[in-house]
Amino acid sequence: MTKEYRSWTPEQAFLLPPSPTEWLPEGHLAYFILELVRELDVSAIEDAIQSKDGRGVRPYSPRMMTALLLYAYCVGVFSSRKIERATFENVAFRVLAAGEHPHFTTVNAFRLDHRDGLSALFVQVLKLCARAGLRTVGHVSLDGSKLQANASKHKSMTYGRMKDEDKRLAAEIEALLFRADQTDQQEDEQYGEGQRTDELPDEFQRREVRLRRIREAKAALEKEAAQARAAQLRELAAAQRRQAQQALDATERKRAATRASKSQQQADELSQRHDDGDGDGGGATTELSTHRVPTTPKGEPTDKAQRNFTDPDSRLMVRNGVFVQGYNAQAAVSESQVIVAHAVTNQPPDQEHLVPMLERVREHCGRLPEQLSADAGYLSERNIRLRRSQRRGCLHRGAPQRRRRLRAGTATDEPGARRPLADAPKGDFRGWPGDLRPAQGDRRAGVWPNQRSPRL
Repeated sequence: MTKEYRSWTPEQAFLLPPSPTEWLPEGHLAYFILELVRELDVSAIEDAIQSKDGRGVRPYSPRMMTALLLYAYCVGVFSSRKIERATFENVAFRVLAAGEHPHFTTVNAFRLDHRDGLSALFVQVLKLCARAGLRTVGHVSLDGSKLQANASKHKSMTYGRMKDEDKRLAAEIEALLFRADQTDQQEDEQYGEGQRTDELPDEFQRREVRLRRIREAKAALEKEAAQARAAQLRELAAAQRRQAQQALDATERKRAATRASKSQQQADELSQRHDDGDGDGGGATTELSTHRVPTTPKGEPTDKAQRNFTDPDSRLMVRNGVFVQGYNAQAAVSESQVIVAHAVTNQPPDQEHLVPMLERVREHCGRLPEQLSADAGYLSERNIRLRRSQRRGCLHRGAPQRRRRLRAGTATDEPGARRPLADAPKGDFRGWPGDLRPAQGDRRAGVWPNQRSPRL
């Protein structure tokens, strides 16, 4: 007996329009995003839209645009063009957009124009998590991951090599110009003066473009070095002023005050020379420190100072024993697998980022975590004193040689220093309850070291 197939009529029109709530299975992420966006306060985005000229095409709903971006980033779609295409081809995106198809330039402009408003939604999500019963500041794990930038490490050049290439290319260009002059004279004698000559050779144009790019990178590196040196001198002047106030001897107070005045004067001169008042980039407590170009006492870059031509903000970092051109992404994750703080910086070491990341947790959640887990990359004398002053626990597990140095009392903030770690607890940390393995924060957040950074 022949079996009959189920009816299949793709051209058949529906008698009644189907409900979008029936297009996806119950419990789908798109429905959760819809419910979440209804609870979020998007008044900051709405106020920015209403402040513009009311004439022209009506804008899309800010909640719809926010839902599209949130869902796209959750499923790993970061391209505005792919988001626009998904509103035609992907059922979940069609449900969220409610039949609308915003152009990719509109999606990109919404993200750029309302970056601060979208960032503020992070705190609202944490409050919703707390209202739902998820613990956000009980036991927090902190770790950093080196993410590959959209640039190659082979496109970086040191300041010393820039100077050498500048001289070499200038000499080659001069030689090419001399050869071109000789060729022009020979052609004038052969064809007569005033006749049209050929364009400059491609070889000359390539060298000229390369020389211009190197000189631009060299000038930018010199400016960054001056800013970094000015910031160091300001910090030195502040420390010398404190020393002058605390000194008991009048002569020592006068010397410290003089040194502070000279340091401040040098910092002001460097700032005026490069027309920039502050190049530190870490003013607020919650801001992570950024990379400072190594400089000489005169504010010039050292020969080993590097700059990448493709992405000047990225830095050379070590990830799993391999050098990568990238960024250091920090994430603090609660025991309920909720990201309570995050940040991205171009400063590779993790030691400097513990304090600002804890301040971000306090800013987002209202208080500091009861316990903090971090690996040995965050271990320093200053960080241990901080956690003790806050009367909070700090659990960590690091490399064996680091733990041996800790037990011996020689682990310090500076890699090359050998000062005693006076306030560090002595003993083996392996027996501490709740001790977490390194990079536990990465695993909880679902971020892995080999994951490339999204292009936002």
